[in-house]
Amino acid sequence: MWGNNFRHEARWADALKEMGVKGLHFHDLRHTGNTPAAQSGTSLADLKARMGHDSDRAALIYQHATRYADQRIADALSARVEAEQKNDDGETARGRANDPLMPQMPHTKTR
Repeated sequence: MWGNNFRHEARWADALKEMGVKGLHFHDLRHTGNTPAAQSGTSLADLKARMGHDSDRAALIYQHATRYADQRIADALSARVEAEQKNDDGETARGRANDPLMPQMPHTKTR
């Protein structure tokens, strides 16, 4: 039940008419659902599985660059730098020891 068959079986045109909605395509719902999923920061592999795509290219369509993503990246980098700067007593930087994704960088005192 794919493509035109699905729209026919789901009575898509009837549903739109009943709601008074014009110009909404069934695929628009897929895009509306997958774009926020991609913006959530999930992995490409997870997006592909969620969407049923085999190719990276198909899943990457939904990973639009946004100012929000750029801000999250900048905030995360700032937090990492601040954690390192706050460590002036020779101990492991706050959060780094418990973060398996954070590279273990040698600490050097700046004083």
